[in-house]
Amino acid sequence: FASKDNLAVAILEEASRRVVEEVVAPALKARRGEPRVRALFDRWIAWAGGGLPGGCIFMAATVELDDRPGPARDRLVASQRDWLATLSQAVRIAVEEGHFRRDVDAEQLAFELYAIGHGYHTLTRLLRDATAEKRARQAFEHVLAAARTPASPAPR
Repeated sequence: FASKDNLAVAILEEASRRVVEEVVAPALKARRGEPRVRALFDRWIAWAGGGLPGGCIFMAATVELDDRPGPARDRLVASQRDWLATLSQAVRIAVEEGHFRRDVDAEQLAFELYAIGHGYHTLTRLLRDATAEKRARQAFEHVLAAARTPASPAPR
């Protein structure tokens, strides 16, 4: 690597590849709709809480790169936008499948899931809160319950 920036870009690319391999690809095998949204969230929480040395590289990079322009920040932004787009698309599919109400704002729901995941990481890693996963999952269930069609029980 000719520079620290090149190394950071390579690390972020590898981390993105691993997220796709360990979180996204397996979750896409779940049934379309809410089961897929649930699989994405479950796999993400498992990945983030899996005892990664130093925690989530994306969280660490966010703090380091949020106000530092350059290729590493650009790569980080792209990875996070991809993740939000994946969550949004899963929500839109859940609407199409009739699991979520027609008026659900897919980007808002993706934002809420993203916020829950990042809150979970902070409470788990920084605060060592033993209830963080339980609370994240409870928040997730509240978000999904609010999105469901009135006659739609939680599909599994």
